[in-house]
Amino acid sequence: MKIVAVTACPTGVAHTYMAQEALEKEAKKRGYEIKVETQGSMGSENDLSQEEVDKADVVILAIAIGIDGEERFEEKESDNKLLKVDPSEVIKHPEKVIDNIEKK
Repeated sequence: MKIVAVTACPTGVAHTYMAQEALEKEAKKRGYEIKVETQGSMGSENDLSQEEVDKADVVILAIAIGIDGEERFEEKESDNKLLKVDPSEVIKHPEKVIDNIEKK
């Protein structure tokens, strides 16, 4: 499974990167490909291209704020291949988040 994700929180520091790390660890543990874009106080890092989004099986938006470029994910959302979740949920229970996307 190919997963792309965006993590972002209001302060843009700790939770953004903690959520990224939790997603990457859980996905890799299950043998999935993952790329995580972070949007925080340092700007956007590891930006996802439209091609990467299009090729992904599912999108995870672990966000607690609005993000730049959210329109990139409209098609995945209309295909029910998008999961929005709070970054704190990803940090506490990454296995549940990945379980939820497996159902999509």
